[in-house]
Amino acid sequence: MDLSYIINELGEDREQYYQAIAPPIIQSSNFAFRSVDAFREGLADEYGHWIYSRGNNPTVDILRRKLAALDGAEDALVFGSGIAAIVTPMLANLSAGDHVLSVGRPYSWTMKFFDRILPRFGISVSYVDGTRVEHFEQELRDNTRLIYLESPNTFTYELQDLAGVAALAGGRGILTLIDNSYCSPLYQKPIAMGIDFCAQTATKFIGGHSDTVAGVLTGSRDRIKKIFDGEFMNFGGTVSPLNAWLLIRGLRTLEIRLERICSSTAKITDVLFGHPKIEKLIFPLHPSFPQFELAQKQMKGGGGLFSIILKTEEIGGVERFCNHLKHFLLAVSWGGHESLAFPFMAGFPKEEFNASNPDHRLVRLYIGLENPDYLLQDLHQALDQV
Repeated sequence: MDLSYIINELGEDREQYYQAIAPPIIQSSNFAFRSVDAFREGLADEYGHWIYSRGNNPTVDILRRKLAALDGAEDALVFGSGIAAIVTPMLANLSAGDHVLSVGRPYSWTMKFFDRILPRFGISVSYVDGTRVEHFEQELRDNTRLIYLESPNTFTYELQDLAGVAALAGGRGILTLIDNSYCSPLYQKPIAMGIDFCAQTATKFIGGHSDTVAGVLTGSRDRIKKIFDGEFMNFGGTVSPLNAWLLIRGLRTLEIRLERICSSTAKITDVLFGHPKIEKLIFPLHPSFPQFELAQKQMKGGGGLFSIILKTEEIGGVERFCNHLKHFLLAVSWGGHESLAFPFMAGFPKEEFNASNPDHRLVRLYIGLENPDYLLQDLHQALDQV
């Protein structure tokens, strides 16, 4: 299916809403039926009917169809946040006594879910260095029911061989779930590589304007319906029609925004590599990256995230770099029009800083839509302060 068709036409039955170019926001919480028989049919299968916007909504349905097609999946669900899209399929498919094998160093709230919440329900989680398929195989248990992936992760960008892990899991009846937020559906297709569930935060590249929070889960129609009929409807974590409309708007420019972001990121990383104040530059699509060949194989593009490890022996060196940035905002997240900086050491008290730990000198940078030379000038003057 052509990308331009998905973004601009799929799901947009304009004859149903006065031939409007932009789809309407169907803000209604409730939908009426013409007869008792129709009402009964709807209640029997809410997955296929508009009854109540906690389940289905016409504006959200347009977005679902587009996001499923972008991932090459049969169906999609849209949640109120990215973490909801990650944890809901786990709760739908795990039971007491099950084991989850997770890639090491996943997103912080995913790790908190693994470490704090799942054990309360008798579900164990272990972590593995996911850079080699055999590492997963060595850590499998008889009760392993799900393998969780995040490729690349969002600070140091370790990759997993998605096709290899999918083959390993599929041969044993183990489900696979990936957080694909780094690449977006345009630059990595986990479903095509055999992964069962693909999740991402739509807050990032899909929305594109830092004004919407949402999450997406895609997969087979049977698996998505199972989640819809149970945990999705019970937990009530759906996205609002207004936010769905904002995400549809964001999709219109997704391709061109990512092209600009990737072009700028490639230029900036090439210039910064080898800078005397930078000990290490970490970017999956830079030739210096240890898994560069795998990145080229399964990623079409690299997005706008990369990290630098500063050459400094004191916390003040990291702080001066960040505090002197004029055009990078100090903030979490990514995917919007604005460039961002996230110092890893902002996540713990100053007294815990340890210069011998490279993570403590790491700053994650996101390149937005600004002119790359404008951003390079800012980075150079801030690096002079280290």
